[in-house]
Amino acid sequence: MATYFHEYFGVSRDSVDDYGAFNVSIINDLPLFIDPFLLFHSSNAEYQNLHESILQYIRFLRDEVVAGRVNRDRIKAWFHFPEVRQNWLGFSLVGNGGSGLGRAFANSLSENLAELFADFGAEKVSKSSHLEKVCLVRDGVGRDNISDFTTNLIMDFLCRYTETFAVANIDPKLLRKVWVNKAMFNYGTGTWQRRQYTLPWLARENDFVLLTPKDILTREENWINRTDMIRDFEEIPMAIPDAELRGQVFAYFEKELARPAEGEVTQRQLDEAAAKTFIKFPLLVDYYIKHKEQTGQKAVNISSDRVSETRLVFEEHVREMQRLLAEVTGFYTLPGGTYEETHQRLAFLKDVIENKGGHRIFWHNGKAIQREQDLHVLTRLIWFGSPSDVGAEANDGRGPVDYKISRGAFDKTLIEMKLAKNTALRRNLEKQLPIYQAASDAKHGIKAIIYFTLEEKMRVTAILKDLEIDGHADIVLIDARIDNKPSASKAA
Repeated sequence: MATYFHEYFGVSRDSVDDYGAFNVSIINDLPLFIDPFLLFHSSNAEYQNLHESILQYIRFLRDEVVAGRVNRDRIKAWFHFPEVRQNWLGFSLVGNGGSGLGRAFANSLSENLAELFADFGAEKVSKSSHLEKVCLVRDGVGRDNISDFTTNLIMDFLCRYTETFAVANIDPKLLRKVWVNKAMFNYGTGTWQRRQYTLPWLARENDFVLLTPKDILTREENWINRTDMIRDFEEIPMAIPDAELRGQVFAYFEKELARPAEGEVTQRQLDEAAAKTFIKFPLLVDYYIKHKEQTGQKAVNISSDRVSETRLVFEEHVREMQRLLAEVTGFYTLPGGTYEETHQRLAFLKDVIENKGGHRIFWHNGKAIQREQDLHVLTRLIWFGSPSDVGAEANDGRGPVDYKISRGAFDKTLIEMKLAKNTALRRNLEKQLPIYQAASDAKHGIKAIIYFTLEEKMRVTAILKDLEIDGHADIVLIDARIDNKPSASKAA
């Protein structure tokens, strides 16, 4: 089963890279998203026009709200958007599905448009308007909402961008003319319209695939984000030229902080006081945005590094692990859909990680993988994919069912990957104790726990012994420590 766009559609990785697109996985979303600030800050005129088109739509919505012309039907038509699953980017841990922008986002945006975006297009402090402003003061709108909204509003660009590459590089047999809903907004009629494009067609999903330029992608946070704004609070008022207003801001902050008589102020107390101050003095938000605009090149550099790291971890490292598994084990010759086959596959994976250099995929710049979500995505890419030169399009005559069968078993947590450092590991195991204490012939869910240090190994071993499940066949410990491991070449 092909793992990446270039494999499935028969193009070189270099051609995708040279075009400027990110080579997505077609098995699982990768943890990247579009940051609208990168459109704003870019020297690319087309990107700048895209950012302006986003602001135009926000101004349209604001004007309709202020004029009282927004009812329930129009909220659904103008504020609700599907998750653009076809770009295979986002925060889904299983496949590429998502919830999209539904009622909660629509209500939050429509209720706050008039207040938050009253000066949209007539800013006196910042250089431009920014969509991200909606997530700075109000809770309930996060980075995934901003990314989904941005992606939907530039859908026509993404389709045309993908179409240009596809027509020039991909076998026409792998393309299809498709109608895309909500591709462009007609301000004359106040309606979203669909358009037709020739796009790469992923038969397994019965859907098209979109490419996204690397230089508008980032990871972790938008450049303009609520966390930075709150944590940088004490620096922001200093940019206000009005000394009297600065004094009022700090006085209000101290009042809301309510410092304890004894002990230190906690970070949570500081954050809560800062959030209340931003609501009281919304002009502070504009000064924060101005600061972000002035340091925009840093956003470009950070995002570029994060995209490169994502490619390294979720493509280069995955392909290396796939190569090792294919060359020295029977990992990809097993369907992997039954309990016994899953155990066998996991044994292959454990051996390659512990004895054949596979541990290296979990390490970058001397640091082990930190987020369990990343571990889940890595494992899915390895488990369900295969290197392009090892049965990428294998078919036993039954059609492409192995992927579906394997994915279904995995999604039902026949196997669950955990980090030993996870602070909730003990609680997770306690909840599943009845499963592991069941009859010996029962088919259990398999839990693989990966550790990166001796301390982590000792911790997880102590937990297992305390719960009296140490040595259980369905709890597999995997040693991914970087020390005392053979190189991949020597092991192979």
